[in-house]
Amino acid sequence: MRRHWPLLPLAATVLFLLAPLPAGDATTSGKVGPADAASLLLVLVCAVQALRGRVRELTPLGVLVIGMPAVGLAVATVTAGDPYAALPGFVRYLQVFVLVPAAVVLLVRDAKEFRLAAGCFMVLALVQGAVGVVQYATRTGASYQGQDIRAVGTFGPGDVMGMATVVAYGLVVATAVALAPGLPRRVRRISGGVALALVLPLVLSFSRGVWIATAGAAVLVMVLAGIRRALKVLLALAAAGVVLVGGLGVGSEMVAERLTSITQVSSAPDQSVTDRYTMWAAAGSMWRERPAAGVGLKGFPAHRDGHASLSLSSGSDTAGAGQAYLRQPLLSPHNMYLLILSEQGLIGLTALAGGWAALLVAGIRRVATGGGSGIRDCGLIATGLLVWQLTDFLYADIGGPSTVLTGVIIGLAAWWALPSRGDSDTGDPGPGSGGPAPEVVVAR
Repeated sequence: MRRHWPLLPLAATVLFLLAPLPAGDATTSGKVGPADAASLLLVLVCAVQALRGRVRELTPLGVLVIGMPAVGLAVATVTAGDPYAALPGFVRYLQVFVLVPAAVVLLVRDAKEFRLAAGCFMVLALVQGAVGVVQYATRTGASYQGQDIRAVGTFGPGDVMGMATVVAYGLVVATAVALAPGLPRRVRRISGGVALALVLPLVLSFSRGVWIATAGAAVLVMVLAGIRRALKVLLALAAAGVVLVGGLGVGSEMVAERLTSITQVSSAPDQSVTDRYTMWAAAGSMWRERPAAGVGLKGFPAHRDGHASLSLSSGSDTAGAGQAYLRQPLLSPHNMYLLILSEQGLIGLTALAGGWAALLVAGIRRVATGGGSGIRDCGLIATGLLVWQLTDFLYADIGGPSTVLTGVIIGLAAWWALPSRGDSDTGDPGPGSGGPAPEVVVAR
């Protein structure tokens, strides 16, 4: 504990998302939750440790990739029509995309600490997934097609993507650990069981975008781990799906209908799909109006009606899980890239998405070429989580309590993709990392 105590705020940032939201709290916009408070403590601890010289050393490239988004955020804030209204957005983006990732990169000194952080994701996913399954079985979940059966965990119907997101994180981590070479067989078997167990709450979340992102990330992890291992896991997952949906009939009709709706974009889309594409078009219209710096942070809601067509509904219906019926307004395009493009323009998109692309390419390259051979499980976890997040950004954007985990994931991906000069393939901390000094044996 003396050596790893700086990681306690990191573990708290993840595990504090187990705390339930108050009943009827449909939105957490503008509110600081327990996980956000823990992330601020994480940044403070990182600053103290940096002053004491007990953090990892970043290369100039690492500093550039992690710090570059701050430039785009500053430009979008200064050039906004109302800079004071944009200031809360600047603070939130800075927290999620700069400060928290930097703190994770600097404080996680070796593979053991990386695995500790990844294990917290699995614990969070198991607990939230269990709550979601109980909600489906007892019909105490969020409202879905007139029934209170949608698994949302402790996040409530105002954040229907929250449980699905954290369960997907845990499933990706468990899949990577189960396939990673070099780990004890017992660890890999337990992780494989965890991955199979998390399939059920993921299905019961009825979140199409999360399903797509999880499938893409899992397939990539399997390919990077090896074709033979990938085939075994695919067969196991297929068997689990047949048993759950086909054999036990777990939401089979609703799941099939939800899957079919993914392809119904132009023929017979439901209202949620229509709203999504309408807001995407509105975001594109805002960008064309101000292509360089966008309309400013937090500017999408104010400019939405002036750019959206009449097919956009007034909001989405939320109910169930302890909350009365509430009409929740649509305040974002549900596409992170279009949200950045509309509010921050090409400057912001280049700074943010450019850094993510650099981390993705460097991370995949390091795994594929055998870099960090003694800690390859860390590479599979980091790459899988980053791919999941970047894929999910095609259908979602930041918002809700689980947003802070995005910063943790980017930090873990940067830890793997941008190794410090003192790092070794075994994950042991190098010189200047703050780890204990090696013993020197003198021959007499």
